[in-house]
Amino acid sequence: MRTATIERNTRETQIKATLCLDGGAVNVSSGIGFFDHILTALAVHGGFGLELKAVGDLEVDTHHTAEDIGIVLGMAFKEALGDKSGIERYGSFAVPMDESLARVDLDISNRPFLVFHAQFLQERCGDYETCVTEEFWRAFAENAGITLHINVPYGSNAHHQIEAIFKAVGHALKIAVKQNADGGTLSTKGVL
Repeated sequence: MRTATIERNTRETQIKATLCLDGGAVNVSSGIGFFDHILTALAVHGGFGLELKAVGDLEVDTHHTAEDIGIVLGMAFKEALGDKSGIERYGSFAVPMDESLARVDLDISNRPFLVFHAQFLQERCGDYETCVTEEFWRAFAENAGITLHINVPYGSNAHHQIEAIFKAVGHALKIAVKQNADGGTLSTKGVL
């Protein structure tokens, strides 16, 4: 099983996550209701097992908690993949959600980069500040070693836009981490 457990404690957050790329139970508690909803969607649509518990300085705002969860999940993802041999590497997926569309393209390349094109008309979804969405994905991509392109060409409801992003990333990751037929590394260099 491709599994990793990461624990990270700072003066702002205390986070522990166990990620299994091959499935399992999903239990998420971040202290931010909408964030729990979309992290659960990410795991369910990716076919991942995820046990995550976070306590953060939510009296300040949601930024530290969201960003630090991105760091921890990225670290767990990278560790669970090991040397990345035997995976399909690339994944692309589009998710429509009512009036919104999210398109995700990614490369598990060990070259972290984020392209994020989305604008949210609403500042919040419940207690979740929509501006932290980009910060979460930047932290995830950098710590997982993934080139991640997220595009939301249209939409007017931030809930739909953000949920579509998390579901699309889940599906794209599911495609990319699938084990390939020969078990080899998909790279002309021979390593990722």
